[in-house]
Amino acid sequence: MTYPASRSFSRQHPYPARVATGGRKTLDRVLSRAGLCSRTEAQATIAAGRVQVNGHIVRDPETWIDPVRDKVLCDGAALRARRKEVWMLHKPVGYVTTARDELDRTTVYALLGKDLPWLAPVGRLDVDTSGLLLFTNDSDLANAITEPGSKLSKTYEVRCQGALADAALTRLRTGVVLDDGPTRPARVERLAGDDATTTLRLVITEGRNRQVRRMVQAVGSAVLTLHRLRIGPIELGDLPTATSRALTADEHHALRAAVSAGRDPRRPRTSRDRAP
Repeated sequence: MTYPASRSFSRQHPYPARVATGGRKTLDRVLSRAGLCSRTEAQATIAAGRVQVNGHIVRDPETWIDPVRDKVLCDGAALRARRKEVWMLHKPVGYVTTARDELDRTTVYALLGKDLPWLAPVGRLDVDTSGLLLFTNDSDLANAITEPGSKLSKTYEVRCQGALADAALTRLRTGVVLDDGPTRPARVERLAGDDATTTLRLVITEGRNRQVRRMVQAVGSAVLTLHRLRIGPIELGDLPTATSRALTADEHHALRAAVSAGRDPRRPRTSRDRAP
C-alpha cells in the first residue's frame, strides 16, 4: 500500500533519531541518504516489508515522508543517520568494481575491511584498470562527483601502444569525437616513449564509460596499462596496492569544496529533488 504524504501519517509518535535530509523525500532516498544502504538495496528492503513509518509497514519505495517528523524503523530499529565517511582504495588490476559479480569474479569489496560501514564505490574502474577508487556512504557526495555536470578532474597514467605523434596528443587536448559525442579538452603530458609504447599523464573532467580507453583508440592507438592517480584534490600517493584508508578531515573538506566549485549551477533538478 502506498501511504500519502507525511501530513496524513499519525504524529503521536516522536521521531527518535533525526536524520537531517532537508524536507520531504521518498522513503528509499531517506534510507540511502542516512548511509544505511544503496538506493537499490533500500528499494528491496522496503519492498520486503522491513520498513515501518509511524507504525505502518510501507512497501512502496516511492512513498513521500518527512524524515524529521515521521518515525521510521528499519528491521524494528530507529533509522539513525550514520557518520558520513569517504575511503580510498588502491585497486589492483583483476578486481571488478561491484558488490556482486554474475561471473563470480573477485570484487573490490574483498579488499575492504569487514568492520566498515556500508560503502558504495564512487564511479568505477574496469577490471583491467588500477589506481585510486573512492568509496562513501554519502550518496549526495557520490552523485555530485559522478553526475554529468561535474567537472571534477581525474588524473591517469596511460601506457599506449606505439609511438604517438604530437598531432595525436593535440587531438586529445582539444577533444576527440566518440560515439556518445565529443569529449571535453584534456590536459596531456608525454612522460616517456619509444617506437613501441608511449606513456602519458592524462587529465579529464568527465567520467564516461571506459572514456580514456576510447579516447586513445580514437587517435589510433590502444591502452596497454591504465592507472588512476588522482580524483580532484585526492591523490593516491604512496598507498600500497590492495589497501585502503579513510580520507582525513582535511581531504574530506577539500573534496567537498572541489565538488561544489565544479558543479554546474544550471543543472536542472530532477523529480527526485522536488516534492510532488
